[in-house]
Amino acid sequence: MEHYFTNNPNLKSELRKLVFKCQDKEFTFFSDNGVFSKDKIDYGSNLLINSILKYKDKYLHTLDVGCGYGLIGITLNMILKHDVLMVDVNKRAVHLTEMNIDKNNSSAKVIESNIYENVEDKYDLIVTNPPIRAGKNVVYNILDGAYEHLEDNGELWLVIRKEQGAKSTIEHLKLRYQVDVIEKSKGFYILRAKKS
Repeated sequence: MEHYFTNNPNLKSELRKLVFKCQDKEFTFFSDNGVFSKDKIDYGSNLLINSILKYKDKYLHTLDVGCGYGLIGITLNMILKHDVLMVDVNKRAVHLTEMNIDKNNSSAKVIESNIYENVEDKYDLIVTNPPIRAGKNVVYNILDGAYEHLEDNGELWLVIRKEQGAKSTIEHLKLRYQVDVIEKSKGFYILRAKKS
């Protein structure tokens, strides 16, 4: 089975448009086969965005890891008007994100990167809806690697479902971060892990 964290150049393209509304703003996103949540806006990603927006004054530079077609990073960039870099290992996801940056007149940027491989800077905020199906090692590499790419007092925010290991993820994060559960809704947990 092909997953959204792999590259398959032979996967048939079936471009589609998704409309997303957030804080009285309307966004249009192109989606396609081979990317996460291709047919609808993911509830967990939406919850993560709206949770972050409650703390909007704290962040100037954001990194979106595993950005998919750019929903989280582009929305935060357009509403908060701060610098956003998005990364994904999936070439189709990167291409879609480039299209969506143009479509929404966003100033965000996207690069192809296997997690932090091509990331050089440090950020106030790192966000991720991690690819659970890629396995625990990949997810923990995203969470652990964030530490080196966060400014002092920077924050990693993520969404994870209770049934997909939220409790064990919290305990793992506590080894390096100060962790808070910001929101719980429909089995989704929004976690904030602060670098101290």
